Amino acid sequence: MPGTDPAEAMRIVLGELPGLPHLAELPARGAAAGLTGRTAALLTGLPVETVATGWRFAARPGRDLSRARGLLSADLDALEETADSYRGPLKIQVCGPWTLAATIELARSQDPALADPAAVADLTESLAEGVAAHVGDVRKRLPGARLLLQLDEPALPRVLAGEVPTASGLNRLPAPDAAGAEAGLRAVIGPAQVFTVVHCCAPEVPFGMIMAAGAQAVSFDLSLLRREEEDGLAGAVEAGLGILAGAVATTAPDTAERGGAGLPGPGETARRVVGVWQRMGWPAASGTGRAGIAGQVVLTPACGLAGAAPGYARAVLAHCREAGRLLPELIEEA
Repeated sequence: MPGTDPAEAMRIVLGELPGLPHLAELPARGAAAGLTGRTAALLTGLPVETVATGWRFAARPGRDLSRARGLLSADLDALEETADSYRGPLKIQVCGPWTLAATIELARSQDPALADPAAVADLTESLAEGVAAHVGDVRKRLPGARLLLQLDEPALPRVLAGEVPTASGLNRLPAPDAAGAEAGLRAVIGPAQVFTVVHCCAPEVPFGMIMAAGAQAVSFDLSLLRREEEDGLAGAVEAGLGILAGAVATTAPDTAERGGAGLPGPGETARRVVGVWQRMGWPAASGTGRAGIAGQVVLTPACGLAGAAPGYARAVLAHCREAGRLLPELIEEA
């Protein structure tokens, strides 16, 4: 979300998404509140610090890590205060192991941790422990909520394709083997013991790997889905995975705060999703038929809204809610 006030962000989220709110992230506060820094605050036994190029492993906890932990704590306090009586599903988000390994540098090298298999193993183990503890903390704060965990993996396709550059930029780091990549995801998903979504706002989403790793849902940018990838999506649908379809642009046509100006009608957004299912031949989870598709799909923004104007971000959330409400009747009409 845009802005720097966690209490205000949570009020907007709870107001616009009463059926599936989430713990707001506010990266405008700096690196410590961004995707990598926020998740690094959860790591156990692996301190990090900021450098000119981003984040790297450190010898001991310092000011950067303390700030990241302080911001996360403030966000959790805001969540607890604004949603203290909430009963229902609530989503929390952390960076996934492969994107984290591609963005945190080794202590004695500017290469990403991905360059060192031992470092990747340590990072994955630390992340799994930290995420499980984070889930437990949120459960204590909001005992009436049913938690969903989202692993943000925007770099996963590049990791799998061997496209993550070395520090010099002259070479690319080798891709992990498929079994190892899947195991890395599973190592974080399993200990959390909660419904898990893997979010990948990049082309070539590895739907099969995400299913095999034990995730219960997949989230992706619908505009980046290629026709040749639709078979993979259809397989995920037929296997019963929840589908979080990113169907709404995250930035307005210009940077002015224009509310919902520039958004299509909610019906048009819902029809885009229906069109994808039509092209795939109406795949559905076993036994649900076409009528059950709407219960398997959540319409979302294409990715994060941190770069949007506040008014547009709020309008996008309301737009997704309304488009989702229209989806069942449009499926019936198709």
